[in-house]
Amino acid sequence: MSKKKKEDGFWETIKTILIAVLIALVVRTFAYEPFNIPSGSMKSTLLVGDYLFVSKYAYGYSRFSFDLFGWDLIPPSLGNESGRILAGTPERGDVVVFKLPRDNTTDYIKRIIGLPGDRIQVVNGVLIINGVAVKRERIGDFTETNAYGRTRRIVRFMETLPNGRRYETLDMDFQGSYDNTEVYVVPERHYFAMGDNRDNSLDSRVPANRGGVGFIPAENLVGRAEIIFFSTNGAAQFWELWKWPTATRFGRIFSIVQ
Repeated sequence: MSKKKKEDGFWETIKTILIAVLIALVVRTFAYEPFNIPSGSMKSTLLVGDYLFVSKYAYGYSRFSFDLFGWDLIPPSLGNESGRILAGTPERGDVVVFKLPRDNTTDYIKRIIGLPGDRIQVVNGVLIINGVAVKRERIGDFTETNAYGRTRRIVRFMETLPNGRRYETLDMDFQGSYDNTEVYVVPERHYFAMGDNRDNSLDSRVPANRGGVGFIPAENLVGRAEIIFFSTNGAAQFWELWKWPTATRFGRIFSIVQ
């Protein structure tokens, strides 16, 4: 092979790699961003070790959802009054990723419970929206096994929102810290979100000035959780290939986030 052909082949390879990187960057910036679950606040819907794709175009773009290497590509002045362009409206029950309002940098994932103008309260563990108790049915307990092989059972409910959206919630303590709350009135251009693991979730029930989440500004929404593309129980490091078959939760791969 001639020297010129070798050089041509080298530059073709470089060009192919650059194009692939550019495509991946565009997809991540405009369409879907990967996100992993670091805590148990969304059990049993999402488990620690789940990896999912977040739709960044679902609610349009803001300076928090449409960024590149930390640069804000959309100044607030370019968006509508909620700081977004091509703005979409979250539906009650959507699982969303958002920037924590008190620092605008930390990613959180919760379920949208309250829309602008809603009155939200929890009484004896029962969610109440605009004065009406949300229907919940006791279903089979959620079971989990810790790293020491000990299994525990947690009471589980099927909750149905006014729009018909159904999902599972866990109740670890019938007299938990936030099983009885004040009435929260959701401001305009804000949302109220809760974790499905109700007694182990720092969410909108805790005001931002007390170290919680508080109401979520519309511009802080990054996107909607769509599909789990990989899941691991954490029993294998990335280089321990021989452990992957037992560490991978195959039954969760390609499941839609409900």
